[in-house]
Amino acid sequence: MKKVTLSLAAGLLLVSATTFAQSWSVDKMHSSIGFGVTHLTISEIQGNFGTFDGKITDAKADFDGAKIEFTADVNSINTNVEPRDKHLKSADFFDAEKMPTIAFKSKTFKKAGGKNYKVTGDLTMHGVTKPVTFDAVYNGSTVNPMSKKTMAGFTVTGNVKRSDFGVGASMPEAMLSENVKLKANFEFSKD
Repeated sequence: MKKVTLSLAAGLLLVSATTFAQSWSVDKMHSSIGFGVTHLTISEIQGNFGTFDGKITDAKADFDGAKIEFTADVNSINTNVEPRDKHLKSADFFDAEKMPTIAFKSKTFKKAGGKNYKVTGDLTMHGVTKPVTFDAVYNGSTVNPMSKKTMAGFTVTGNVKRSDFGVGASMPEAMLSENVKLKANFEFSKD
């Protein structure tokens, strides 16, 4: 009898977790993936990726333990200076012709207090995959009055070393900082 009761309880927990699992897709019109890098040690150059995608799958209402994935198209890089964008797409930096996608897939999405989370996972850029940790802030949820869909907002920030991924390997740090700041503002729509 105990075995049956435990099996039934375990089955109900599994069903309830599966029932709550939710998928969210990035609202590309209200989201952005950007970066900043220091030039000549005196100023920060900023840019973004115009073409990207992302999704979250969660099993809890507070997103603790969620899975997040996003991709960015290197060919959509934009720093508002066309010659620089062309150079960034070249083999000197991202080599967009051979490696056109930047991708992130989380391994953990853990609550760090309040609306703050730590997101760890694998970042693939320039053909190299490395573990990284990002900070995420849950900005809240609401219902979009136009689409009537439930929306959730996150700001994700972090730093990566460009040399870890072989990006701009010929550029000395006095020219271009090793540290690249990443900042993404995501608005997700519940599927």
